[in-house]
Order: sequence, then C-alpha cells, then structure tokens
Amino acid sequence: MEKKSKRNFKIGRVVTYAILCIWTLVNIFPLYWMFTFSLKSNKEIFGENVIGLPKDWLWSNYQTVLVKNNMALYFLNSVIVTTITIVLTLVFALMATYALTRLIWKGRNTANSIIMLGLTIPIHAAILPVFVILKNLEMKNSYQALIIPYTGFALAMAIMIFSGFIGNIPKELEEAACIDGCNVYGVFFRIILPLMKPAVSTVAIFTFLQSWNELMFAVIFIDEGRFRTLTVGIQNLSGSYTTKWGPIGAALVLATFPTLIIYFFLSKKIQSSLIAGAVKG
Repeated sequence: MEKKSKRNFKIGRVVTYAILCIWTLVNIFPLYWMFTFSLKSNKEIFGENVIGLPKDWLWSNYQTVLVKNNMALYFLNSVIVTTITIVLTLVFALMATYALTRLIWKGRNTANSIIMLGLTIPIHAAILPVFVILKNLEMKNSYQALIIPYTGFALAMAIMIFSGFIGNIPKELEEAACIDGCNVYGVFFRIILPLMKPAVSTVAIFTFLQSWNELMFAVIFIDEGRFRTLTVGIQNLSGSYTTKWGPIGAALVLATFPTLIIYFFLSKKIQSSLIAGAVKG
C-alpha cells in the first residue's frame, strides 16, 4: 500500500507539472508571437512564416515607429504622464487614508463614503463633464489634462487598498511613538509609511496599468501631436500602415513589455499586500 501510494503521488506530481508547463506555454506564446511579429515582413506574417522565428530580423520596424512616426516622443509622454500620476496618487491616497482611518474628526465617515462612491463610477462615464472643465480652464492639450483625471479616478481604489492594509498595523506602535515625542507627521512618516511598502507597490502597479493603457481620455483631451501618448500613437499607426504590420507589432511591443517588466519586479510585494489586506490579525 505504501509503495502504491508513493507511486500515485509521483504520477500525480508529474501530471501536475505537465499541466503547469502546458499552461505556461499557453501564456508565454502570445508574447513570443508579438515579439517575432514585430520583426517580420508582411509575407512572413500572412502565410510564409506565421509562428516561426523571423527569417530576416527586421529591426528597422522599430526604427520606423520610433523615428519616422514619433513613437519615441509618444513613449516619453506616456512615461511622464504615468510617472506623475503614480506619484500624485500615492501621496494623496496615503495621506487621505491615514486621516480617514487613524485620525478622529467630524465628518470622517461621510468623507470616506463619498470617496468610495468613486469606485462605482466608470472612468469613461465622466468624459463630457471632465472635457467641459478642462476646456473652461484652458487645460486641453497639456500633460495635466491627463494627469489630473487619471489621479482623481485612481484615488478611490488606492484609498480602499491602503485602508485594508493600514487596518492591520497595531495602534500600539503609534502610541509608543507618541510617547517618545512624535507628532502626527512623525508617526506617519516614521512608523506608518515604512510599513506600507507592499501596499504602495500594489497601488503603483494598478495606477500604472490604468494610466499607461488608457485611450479615450488621451484621444479626446489631446489634439496636438507633441502631447500624444503611446496608445494614441498605436491607434494612428493602423491608418498609416495598413499594409505594413511589422511596425505596428513593434509599437505593441513597446507598449506591452514595460508593463510586464514592472509587474515582474513588483509581483511579490503585490501578493503580500493583497494577503495582508485580506487577513485580519
């Protein structure tokens, strides 16, 4: 019986590993195909060599989109907008969460309820009012035309994540810091903020995904080419290169791979933050 159970255990483990390997290949294949797609000619893409490695590695496709189509400028614009959005979201959300969860003041619950209503409003449902506000303030065709709406719509989710995480930090730590002479700002920066690093990583990646991949605001609020983001540039490529799909693939690689790289480095902190926010103790 013992030998039979060991044999069944080994068979089960082999089957499990086989399934996981297949699932890994299924998830990696689209990335492989996208990368090789970006280095092929139309003949290879549409029939001659759909799945295999490129016969001729056309790195000129990247040069085409980066230089001739200003994709380098659009990439830089996306980096600027996304970076500032992440920084503002983290700063405002961290301070707001601390005030809502730790400080006692009149109207705290009402303010928290109003902020949480932001989770029920789709970002694109506010296109018209936001457009009117930006137009009246003469803020169209600028970085802030995207940064301010992105930050505003990211705050509700960020505060919810931070609230779940900060609830697990013992209040005794803050009380001990107050006894040692720390004021509110000292407690926040010296005690709370260092313990919030996993939650900060989680909010950063969620905010990055929202602002990096957003298209509708970027199309409607930005008319001038010098402020266009990467998603808008990719959309315009489909009209400019209806017969040259290699450059479009190169642009997709530039838009997709940064997200994967950032998530690769922050994935462990994101998982620990979600676990900490879900488990009370």
